[in-house]
Amino acid sequence: QLQASGGGLVQAGGSLRLSCVASGSISSINPMAWYRQSPGKERELVARISGGSGSSTYYTDSAKGRFTISRDNVKRTVDLQMNSLKPEDTAVYFCNAVGLGTESDYWGQGTQVTVSS
Repeated sequence: QLQASGGGLVQAGGSLRLSCVASGSISSINPMAWYRQSPGKERELVARISGGSGSSTYYTDSAKGRFTISRDNVKRTVDLQMNSLKPEDTAVYFCNAVGLGTESDYWGQGTQVTVSS
């Protein structure tokens, strides 16, 4: 249902763009989000974008000013542009679609982002 890509190895200060393609029952109505999880830590929300036009966004404090989430409802994608990356951004990043009504959330398989110092 969700296929993430774009992770990799980058030096501190560099940029990466993550992309997630939705399929199946996930539609433009579903809010979308990116989470990340580092070894030994809980999965945390990084950024979220509202359904439809995506006019509403949320960023965790550490992502504000550096990351930008966007969606393209025609391509059925949600992207996370990450700039000024820091070693502490190293994690597996997961794409998420918020389930509607009684639906469960949808999760992608995760993509590794490694930022070297």
